[in-house]
Parts: sequence; C-alpha cells; structure tokens
Amino acid sequence: MLAYDSYGEETAGAPILIVHGLFGSGRNWGVIAKRLSKSRRVVSVDMRNHGDSPRADSQSYHDMADDLAQVIESLGGEALVVGHSMGGKASMVLALTRPELVRALIVADIAPVAYEHTQAHLVDAMQELDPAAFDKRSDADAALARKVETKGVRDFLLQSLDLKEKRWKLNLDVLGSEMDKILSFPDLSASYDGPTLFLAGAESDYVLPEHRDRIKALFPNAKQAKIPGAGHWLHAEKPREFEAAVRAFFTL
Repeated sequence: MLAYDSYGEETAGAPILIVHGLFGSGRNWGVIAKRLSKSRRVVSVDMRNHGDSPRADSQSYHDMADDLAQVIESLGGEALVVGHSMGGKASMVLALTRPELVRALIVADIAPVAYEHTQAHLVDAMQELDPAAFDKRSDADAALARKVETKGVRDFLLQSLDLKEKRWKLNLDVLGSEMDKILSFPDLSASYDGPTLFLAGAESDYVLPEHRDRIKALFPNAKQAKIPGAGHWLHAEKPREFEAAVRAFFTL
C-alpha cells in the first residue's frame, strides 16, 4: 500500500486524503495538512514511484486510482479527496470509477484532458545528477542549475533527493517512460455526481475556459473557482487562501 503521513485524531467523519502531483510527496503538504487536521483527520500519501511508496512499472491513472482506493478502504471506506495536478487526475479517475469512496472532491489546477506540459526535461536533468556525489543540498542545487534555471523548481525537485541514502526518492526511469500517460487522461464515459470543486490558480494556464464542457460532462455538479495571484503550485504560493477554500468547500 502507499506510504502516507497521518495528521490529527481519528474522528467519526470521513478523513481528508491529500494527493500530490508529479515529483512531489506527501510531506510537501505537511503545513496545510497540519492546519486542516485541527478539524478532521488528514492523510497525505506518497504516490507510487514517489517518496517512500512502492516502486512500480506503471504510472497509469487507473493504477494510481486503485492505489488511492486501497488507502481509503483501509481508512474506513470514504474520504474527502484533494488532488493536485497529476494527483488531481488520479483523484478524478478514482471518483469516476469508485464514486462510493469519495464523499467530495477538490481538484487543484488540472482538468480531465490531455496536456502538452511535458516534464521530461526535468526527469533528464535529475538523471544527470549522481546523488552519491553530493553531501550538501546547496552543491546539488548548483549542479542542477546548469539544466534548471528556476530556483523554485530546483528547490521543489531537491526535496526528493535523499542525501543520507544517496538516492532520488523518485523512480525517474518509470516517470520518464510513462510521461505520455501522465500527460494524458483516460477516456471514461462515467460521471461523478458528488460535490466537486475545480480550484485553479488565476495565473495558471492549466484550467482553461475550453475545458469547461469536458469538466461538466464528467462532473455535472462541479463548481469552479480561482485563487488570485497563484500559479500552478497554488497550494504552495497561496497556502492560507488554499486552506480557506478547502475549509469552505468541505464545510470544516
């Protein structure tokens, strides 16, 4: 089963399940998870081929949704689900294929469509680094800067560099080979009628007006909202506003 961090006390209500995006981990969401756990138990998973979760040969959305279903079943059979980017797509597939497990859904800055936002260049950049060569994160950052200009992106990627174990906590080979699947979205005819919020960053180009028809076809009760001043990593850029939106939608 997927590795996860649990925050807060077990209560009678359904827990919140947080599902991170590509190259992320459950611990990236630690601050938001701790704050939300004052109202309800929160579980933040490491997706397959990320963090401390098992390695696998596939990164398909059906497989990722099955992983999430297993976690929710172990937690009691129902959850309030928050998924970002790749995790948002996996959460959508979960809701569409196993709706009984999802009491309500928040999809953060992603739509149920195929994208051309490939991250293959970041896989290549990380693969060029030898984790055994670094004792300090600053040295790894300097080396990664030759391929990745944006400091914020490097900081995010390097959270998955385990300096103690001298390894990436990402299965880079599989993430690279499965990139086309990660960019895609399964052709599903089902719909999820539960409460759904598509929460986007106002400065992001991931959720566009032309996606609305597809969103409504799959999620007929979906609402849409934007966080001003936020881009694709809206939960990291505007954590208080993101938390407030989650609390309001889940009525915590």
